[in-house]
Order: sequence, then structure tokens, then C-alpha cells
Amino acid sequence: MMEMTRERFEELVSDALDEIPPELTAMMDNVVVLVEDDAPADDPDLLGVYDGIPLTERSLSWTGLPDRITIFRNPTLAICETEDDVVDEVSITVVHEIAHHFGIDDDRLHDLGWD
Repeated sequence: MMEMTRERFEELVSDALDEIPPELTAMMDNVVVLVEDDAPADDPDLLGVYDGIPLTERSLSWTGLPDRITIFRNPTLAICETEDDVVDEVSITVVHEIAHHFGIDDDRLHDLGWD
């Protein structure tokens, strides 16, 4: 398991968000990205999760609470051997969860090569 401070991991999540094209981030609506140390007990290997209503399913009158993208530090570190591995996994996970915000499901992400 790779060792990394929470602060450094949060920096890598921020860096991954900075890599998202501005045209896409401008279209993101009412979503917050968080870092948690551990995934839920019922899915401890989960690297990230999107919790919300995808943009494709919102009506014009939607005024809900912010959607949440959560990236889990410990499960990510558990599958990585180097900091470069963490950078790659965080980047993939951030893109994957943002895709869910845009209404792209796991099957389509798989088709696109984002496993």
C-alpha cells in the first residue's frame, strides 16, 4: 500500500480536476468534489462515487442540494505502488465520476475504455 498524506492526496484530486477541459467544467452544475479516507463499509474497495441527479435527468425546475463526487483515499492508495500510480488512479476516478454527473453510465464508460 502506498503511503500519502491526506493533504497530498487532496492536491492530486485538485490537479485531476484542473485537467478537465474548461468547456466541461463550465457545464458542471451544482456539484461538489470531496475526499474521504474510507469507502462505505458495504463497498470498501470503491475508489469514488457520484451521488446526485445527473444533468441528463434534471428538469428545468430542479433546485436540489449539490451533487457529490467523493474520491476515497485509502482504497486508492491500497491498489497503488507509486505516486505516479496514485496520480493515474485519481485522474481516472475523477473523470469516471464526472462522467456520471453528465449522465454517462458504467457500460458506456467501459465502451470508451474508462474502466
